[in-house]
Amino acid sequence: MSDTDTTTTLEPSSDFEVGQDNIQVMGLDVHNPVFFVSAVIIVGFVILTLMFGEASSAFFSWLRPALTNMFDWPLLMAGNVFVLFSLALVVTPLGNIRLGGVDAAPDYTYMGWFAMLFAAGMGIGLMFFGVSEPLSHYASSFGGAVVENGVRTDWAPLAGAAGDADASRANAMAATIFHWGLHPWAIYAVVALALSFFSYNRGLPLTLRSAFYPLLGERVWGWPGHVIDTLAVFATLFGLATSLGFGAEQAIAGLNFLFGIEITGTSKIILILLITAVALCSVVAGLDAGVKRLSEINMVLAFVLMGFVLIAGPTMFIVSGVFENTVAYVKEIIPLSNPFGREDTNFMQGWTAFYWAWWISWSPFVGMFIARVSRGRTVREFITCVILVPTVVSIIWMSTFGGAAIDQVINQGNEVVANSDQAVMLFEMLKSYPMTQIASFIGIVLVIVFFVTSSDSGSLVIDTITAGGKVDAPVAQRVFWATFEGIVAIVLLIGGGLGALQAAAVATGVPFAALLLLMIWSTYKGLMEEHRLLKQV
Repeated sequence: MSDTDTTTTLEPSSDFEVGQDNIQVMGLDVHNPVFFVSAVIIVGFVILTLMFGEASSAFFSWLRPALTNMFDWPLLMAGNVFVLFSLALVVTPLGNIRLGGVDAAPDYTYMGWFAMLFAAGMGIGLMFFGVSEPLSHYASSFGGAVVENGVRTDWAPLAGAAGDADASRANAMAATIFHWGLHPWAIYAVVALALSFFSYNRGLPLTLRSAFYPLLGERVWGWPGHVIDTLAVFATLFGLATSLGFGAEQAIAGLNFLFGIEITGTSKIILILLITAVALCSVVAGLDAGVKRLSEINMVLAFVLMGFVLIAGPTMFIVSGVFENTVAYVKEIIPLSNPFGREDTNFMQGWTAFYWAWWISWSPFVGMFIARVSRGRTVREFITCVILVPTVVSIIWMSTFGGAAIDQVINQGNEVVANSDQAVMLFEMLKSYPMTQIASFIGIVLVIVFFVTSSDSGSLVIDTITAGGKVDAPVAQRVFWATFEGIVAIVLLIGGGLGALQAAAVATGVPFAALLLLMIWSTYKGLMEEHRLLKQV
């Protein structure tokens, strides 16, 4: 049975053609009006933020806590729905459906595929939060929830005994893994699966509007579709700018730690400009020569750095921690996911709600990128690899870096690493090990290359959306978006620092969460129709 054998009532009309609404402007192949509306609004945002710097800073400082306070429980509930839907597909007959048709073969090996998943999904975040988040939770109620007679007397989600170092470590690591495990990757998987299925099995363009065809029909080619794609552009750009801001903060902190380069607003701007220039070179090189090659290099460097920490650090402490942390994560995932009856508002709003909004804002970018490289996989293989494999890697990564940092606090009395700025915590931890300069330099290179691959991949995705789903649009368009990704990151850093970047991600992630919930229903309808047809063959 070939792709052309699967004509259903869910397919577009026969006169549909990818990019049919595109127009040629100055050598660009753009989708009207998505490109122009997105570009004009983003350019206007940059100008207004620069013009009203103090007002912008105050606004962004207010925006993030206001949104996370208001939408904390809807975001947590949405995250749970994404996980349950994804896992359900693995154990149902729908998992047998192959993306691209029964005869489709994968375009990439498992190694190349995993490398691109790892680099695109959350590389900068793992570097930035690998040390800082476990230490933050260890210093909070997770590191010493009060338990009397076996009953928890406060509402910290995890039950740890005050003064019990092992329980405190496991609690802190479980809370950390919760933010980097099943939930974020389920968000990515939902978007990537929808895009893959409707593009490869239904012949629709590789853009967000296509995932809503079963619900909207031919209206996806009109204003409803334009609105969906425009929201996807904003979510991608601001979610990506947040990650680039984190990367710039950590890279400049590392350069200061290693070479004494002064940390100023100007140095951050120069660094972002230089890395964006490198990203532009990768953009011109193309997907296989650019992103794929850099992703594989980055994966090797990441495992080298993690192996170094494992060997040079408290090896048995880390190894035993991997198993203990995994058990704690599995045991506590339901309490951590519960948005009701909780008084630990800092964890739910300051951490989880922000993370879920950030991952959701990233989902068009990561989801479309995963879809681009996942043709030929079955739904079951796709979900298993996209969710479970990265979750395992995240557990090992966080247990290694977070465990090593907590060991320095518990057993070595290293208060410096615990009290340092988040961006420099990784380098302060590495200071206690041999070959500090080499390890720190590898860490800086990792952050920079993650920055490059994220910028390159993000420009590829935004370009595809604004070109109406065309995957071979002119390189000049990707150059345009890669440039503006860097500019938006710079403007937000000027207009309020990391808080402004986080506020922008949350502001785009909240409305996009509603779209993703509708996307689940649309994807289910499409997969059920495909399953029915396959049974008839």
